[in-house]
Amino acid sequence: MIITRRNVLMGAAAGALAAPFIRPGAARAAEFSYKIANNQPLEHPSNIQLAEAVKAILEETSGAVDIQIFPSNQLGADTDVLGQLRSGGVEFFQLSPVILSTLVPNASINGVGFAFPDYDTVWKAMDGELGAYARGQIENAGLVVMEKIWDNGFRQTTSSNRPIQTPEDFAGFKIRVPVSPLWTSLFSAFGAAPASINFAEVYTALQTGIVDGQENPLAIMKVAKLWEVQKYLSMTNHMWDGFWLLGNRRAWGALPEDAQQIVAKHFNAGAERQRADVMALNATLRGDLESHGFVFNDVDPQPFEDKLREVGFYAEWKKTYGDEAWEILEAAVGRKLA
Repeated sequence: MIITRRNVLMGAAAGALAAPFIRPGAARAAEFSYKIANNQPLEHPSNIQLAEAVKAILEETSGAVDIQIFPSNQLGADTDVLGQLRSGGVEFFQLSPVILSTLVPNASINGVGFAFPDYDTVWKAMDGELGAYARGQIENAGLVVMEKIWDNGFRQTTSSNRPIQTPEDFAGFKIRVPVSPLWTSLFSAFGAAPASINFAEVYTALQTGIVDGQENPLAIMKVAKLWEVQKYLSMTNHMWDGFWLLGNRRAWGALPEDAQQIVAKHFNAGAERQRADVMALNATLRGDLESHGFVFNDVDPQPFEDKLREVGFYAEWKKTYGDEAWEILEAAVGRKLA
């Protein structure tokens, strides 16, 4: 039954995006022709639900707002597209808050290592005060941001040469991380050698041995076929990551208020559906990835948290984010980190 669910999701993505954005009954060109970009493959739940959202926006605005999806880094690497978003070259962009921190430093507050124990805590925080705080930071930087964050997932660690079971296993380990100081800091704290590489180059970096491993949610490992270049998959759950749906302020301001409300409504509803799709997909992914050859191992997070405290990781980032942000984070996760 779950396999059928996944097949339906895959089929929906292909069908919705192969010939997108037909205007039912529309007799005129769209008044607003916008683009939305992300780094996720076509079959990822994000693009499935984006296709549903932009279709609904097109229909409810009677063809006035036509938003075309550009998946899989088609418009460039994340850092490049962020620049395009700010300049108006692309009107909407889905981006990890940890990568967004290159522009909005405190947007990455949700990415503090081992902060979230489970999804219940994540959604309570990101739909609550922590998410509101992050959105305020993003808006202060001149961007528009939708209310609901989309799910990327808890991040796990893969390796070509050894399983990661304890913090000591990271010593000297060459690991690809996204372009973000927080990721670099986290793995440096364990004695690893992190290398900041955009996702479009990850497969090649693993294949050629530039790095020994990488870290990503299971869904990304599935669609990117990382079992072809990695062997061990350690369930480190070291970070929860999502995608804020960002907008260019000038393009957003050009939309009439009723159109803004329609766009926001369907993007936020798409986020809720995408979260459910990711949850359904996660229920099958371990067995699926094992069938492709990944060797799984479960990890006790406590030694990793203890190591981060010992080397001053939490104290350093508390100082970086500031007391206000840190208090909101600790209230959200229900415990003291530093």
